[in-house]
Amino acid sequence: MIRILLADDETLIRDALAGLLGLEEDFEVVAVAASGTEAVAAARHHRPDICLLDLQMPGCDGIEAAAQILAELPTTGCLVVTSHGRPGHLKKALATGVRGFLPKTTAAAELGRVIRQVNRGGRHVDPQLAAEAIAAGDSPLTPREADVLELAGDGAPVEEIALRAHLSPGTVRNYLSSAVAKLGTQNRHEAIALARRQGWI
Repeated sequence: MIRILLADDETLIRDALAGLLGLEEDFEVVAVAASGTEAVAAARHHRPDICLLDLQMPGCDGIEAAAQILAELPTTGCLVVTSHGRPGHLKKALATGVRGFLPKTTAAAELGRVIRQVNRGGRHVDPQLAAEAIAAGDSPLTPREADVLELAGDGAPVEEIALRAHLSPGTVRNYLSSAVAKLGTQNRHEAIALARRQGWI
Protein backbone atom coordinates (compact mmCIF):
# COMPACT_ATOMS: atom_id res chain seq x y z
CA MET A 1 0.00 0.00 0.00
CA ILE A 2 1.37 3.41 -1.00
CA ARG A 3 0.67 5.92 1.77
CA ILE A 4 0.02 9.41 0.36
CA LEU A 5 -0.07 12.89 1.87
CA LEU A 6 -1.99 15.38 -0.27
CA ALA A 7 -1.57 19.15 0.09
CA ASP A 8 -3.56 21.78 -1.81
CA ASP A 9 -5.04 25.04 -0.53
CA GLU A 10 -8.16 24.69 -2.71
CA THR A 11 -10.64 22.54 -0.80
CA LEU A 12 -12.58 21.33 -3.85
CA ILE A 13 -9.45 20.19 -5.68
CA ARG A 14 -7.97 18.63 -2.54
CA ASP A 15 -11.13 16.67 -1.73
CA ALA A 16 -11.68 15.57 -5.34
CA LEU A 17 -8.08 14.39 -5.68
CA ALA A 18 -8.21 12.57 -2.35
CA GLY A 19 -11.39 10.82 -3.51
CA LEU A 20 -9.86 9.83 -6.85
CA LEU A 21 -6.64 8.52 -5.32
CA GLY A 22 -8.62 6.64 -2.69
CA LEU A 23 -10.28 4.59 -5.46
CA GLU A 24 -6.94 2.98 -6.34
CA GLU A 25 -6.46 -0.38 -4.60
CA ASP A 26 -2.79 0.27 -3.79
CA PHE A 27 -3.19 3.88 -2.58
CA GLU A 28 -4.12 5.14 0.88
CA VAL A 29 -4.48 8.89 1.49
CA VAL A 30 -3.23 9.12 5.09
CA ALA A 31 -3.38 12.92 5.45
CA VAL A 32 -4.50 16.09 3.69
CA ALA A 33 -3.20 19.61 4.23
CA ALA A 34 -4.30 23.09 3.15
CA SER A 35 -0.88 24.77 3.32
CA GLY A 36 2.79 24.02 3.02
CA THR A 37 3.21 24.43 6.77
CA GLU A 38 0.42 21.93 7.45
CA ALA A 39 1.96 19.53 4.93
CA VAL A 40 5.31 19.55 6.73
CA ALA A 41 3.63 18.89 10.09
CA ALA A 42 1.45 16.12 8.63
CA ALA A 43 4.45 14.47 6.96
CA ARG A 44 6.34 14.54 10.24
CA HIS A 45 3.39 12.86 11.97
CA HIS A 46 2.27 10.33 9.34
CA ARG A 47 5.60 9.61 7.56
CA PRO A 48 3.96 8.98 4.15
CA ASP A 49 5.61 7.23 1.20
CA ILE A 50 4.53 10.01 -1.19
CA CYS A 51 3.82 13.71 -0.66
CA LEU A 52 1.74 15.24 -3.45
CA LEU A 53 2.16 19.00 -3.06
CA ASP A 54 0.54 21.93 -4.83
CA LEU A 55 3.17 24.46 -5.87
CA GLN A 56 1.39 27.62 -4.71
CA MET A 57 0.12 27.39 -1.13
CA PRO A 58 0.04 29.74 1.85
CA GLY A 59 2.59 29.32 4.61
CA CYS A 60 5.31 27.95 2.38
CA ASP A 61 5.00 26.79 -1.21
CA GLY A 62 5.19 23.18 -2.37
CA ILE A 63 8.91 23.34 -3.13
CA GLU A 64 9.76 24.84 0.26
CA ALA A 65 7.54 22.23 1.95
CA ALA A 66 9.28 19.46 0.00
CA ALA A 67 12.68 20.76 1.11
CA GLN A 68 11.63 20.66 4.77
CA ILE A 69 10.03 17.23 4.43
CA LEU A 70 13.04 15.74 2.66
CA ALA A 71 15.40 17.15 5.28
CA GLU A 72 13.60 15.00 7.88
CA LEU A 73 12.30 12.15 5.70
CA PRO A 74 14.81 11.73 2.86
CA THR A 75 13.23 8.55 1.48
CA THR A 76 9.81 10.18 0.96
CA GLY A 77 8.90 10.72 -2.68
CA CYS A 78 7.83 14.33 -3.20
CA LEU A 79 5.80 15.36 -6.24
CA VAL A 80 4.80 18.92 -7.10
CA VAL A 81 1.69 19.65 -9.15
CA THR A 82 1.00 23.10 -10.48
CA SER A 83 -1.09 25.23 -12.77
CA HIS A 84 1.90 27.62 -12.97
CA GLY A 85 4.63 25.43 -14.43
CA ARG A 86 7.45 27.88 -15.05
CA PRO A 87 10.97 26.74 -15.91
CA GLY A 88 12.52 28.29 -12.80
CA HIS A 89 10.09 26.43 -10.56
CA LEU A 90 11.02 23.12 -12.18
CA LYS A 91 14.74 23.72 -11.75
CA LYS A 92 14.29 24.78 -8.13
CA ALA A 93 12.11 21.73 -7.43
CA LEU A 94 14.63 19.30 -8.92
CA ALA A 95 17.48 20.97 -7.02
CA THR A 96 15.48 20.49 -3.82
CA GLY A 97 15.11 16.76 -4.41
CA VAL A 98 11.54 16.70 -5.75
CA ARG A 99 11.17 13.55 -7.89
CA GLY A 100 7.99 14.45 -9.78
CA PHE A 101 6.82 17.71 -11.36
CA LEU A 102 3.64 17.84 -13.40
CA PRO A 103 0.81 20.18 -14.38
CA LYS A 104 -2.68 20.04 -12.86
CA THR A 105 -3.98 19.20 -16.32
CA THR A 106 -2.48 15.70 -15.93
CA ALA A 107 -5.05 12.91 -16.31
CA ALA A 108 -5.88 10.89 -13.18
CA ALA A 109 -4.56 7.66 -14.71
CA GLU A 110 -1.25 9.35 -15.55
CA LEU A 111 -0.99 10.79 -12.04
CA GLY A 112 -1.46 7.30 -10.62
CA ARG A 113 1.28 5.96 -12.89
CA VAL A 114 3.67 8.74 -11.84
CA ILE A 115 2.98 8.16 -8.12
CA ARG A 116 3.84 4.47 -8.54
CA GLN A 117 6.94 5.32 -10.56
CA VAL A 118 8.21 7.78 -7.92
CA ASN A 119 7.38 5.32 -5.14
CA ARG A 120 9.68 2.79 -6.87
CA GLY A 121 12.49 5.36 -6.78
CA GLY A 122 11.95 6.78 -10.25
CA ARG A 123 11.44 10.34 -11.45
CA HIS A 124 8.94 12.06 -13.70
CA VAL A 125 9.01 15.53 -15.23
CA ASP A 126 6.29 16.68 -17.60
CA PRO A 127 7.96 16.71 -21.06
CA GLN A 128 6.61 20.14 -22.06
CA LEU A 129 7.79 21.73 -18.81
CA ALA A 130 11.19 20.10 -19.25
CA ALA A 131 11.51 21.47 -22.80
CA GLU A 132 10.53 24.97 -21.62
CA ALA A 133 13.08 24.81 -18.79
CA ILE A 134 15.86 23.90 -21.21
CA ALA A 135 14.83 26.68 -23.61
CA ALA A 136 14.67 29.29 -20.83
CA GLY A 137 18.19 28.63 -19.60
CA ASP A 138 19.52 29.53 -16.19
CA SER A 139 18.57 32.71 -14.39
CA PRO A 140 21.17 35.48 -14.74
CA LEU A 141 20.07 36.88 -11.37
CA THR A 142 21.89 36.24 -8.12
CA PRO A 143 19.70 34.83 -5.32
CA ARG A 144 19.69 38.23 -3.61
CA GLU A 145 18.71 40.07 -6.81
CA ALA A 146 15.89 37.58 -7.34
CA ASP A 147 14.69 38.01 -3.75
CA VAL A 148 14.62 41.81 -4.02
CA LEU A 149 12.90 41.70 -7.40
CA GLU A 150 10.26 39.34 -6.00
CA LEU A 151 9.67 41.64 -3.02
CA ALA A 152 9.22 44.50 -5.50
CA GLY A 153 6.58 42.49 -7.36
CA ASP A 154 3.61 43.89 -5.45
CA GLY A 155 4.67 47.49 -6.12
CA ALA A 156 6.19 48.09 -2.70
CA PRO A 157 8.39 51.18 -2.37
CA VAL A 158 12.15 50.78 -1.93
CA GLU A 159 11.98 51.64 1.77
CA GLU A 160 9.45 48.86 2.45
CA ILE A 161 11.47 46.33 0.42
CA ALA A 162 14.56 47.33 2.42
CA LEU A 163 12.75 46.66 5.70
CA ARG A 164 11.43 43.28 4.53
CA ALA A 165 14.80 42.21 3.09
CA HIS A 166 16.83 43.60 6.03
CA LEU A 167 18.88 45.76 3.67
CA SER A 168 19.53 49.47 3.29
CA PRO A 169 17.45 51.37 0.70
CA GLY A 170 20.62 52.07 -1.27
CA THR A 171 21.47 48.37 -1.46
CA VAL A 172 17.93 47.59 -2.62
CA ARG A 173 18.23 50.20 -5.38
CA ASN A 174 21.56 48.65 -6.44
CA TYR A 175 20.06 45.16 -6.60
CA LEU A 176 17.04 46.40 -8.58
CA SER A 177 19.26 48.33 -10.98
CA SER A 178 21.52 45.31 -11.47
CA ALA A 179 18.51 43.03 -12.12
CA VAL A 180 17.07 45.45 -14.69
CA ALA A 181 20.44 45.65 -16.47
CA LYS A 182 20.97 41.87 -16.48
CA LEU A 183 17.50 41.21 -17.87
CA GLY A 184 17.84 43.94 -20.51
CA THR A 185 14.60 45.65 -19.54
CA GLN A 186 13.69 49.33 -19.26
CA ASN A 187 12.58 49.33 -15.63
CA ARG A 188 11.89 47.12 -12.64
CA HIS A 189 8.26 46.48 -13.68
CA GLU A 190 9.41 44.98 -16.99
CA ALA A 191 12.15 43.06 -15.14
CA ILE A 192 9.61 41.59 -12.73
CA ALA A 193 7.29 40.57 -15.59
CA LEU A 194 10.13 38.91 -17.51
CA ALA A 195 11.52 37.13 -14.46
CA ARG A 196 8.05 35.82 -13.60
CA ARG A 197 7.45 34.54 -17.15
CA GLN A 198 10.72 32.64 -16.97
CA GLY A 199 10.01 31.34 -13.48
CA TRP A 200 13.12 33.00 -12.04
CA ILE A 201 11.13 34.62 -9.22
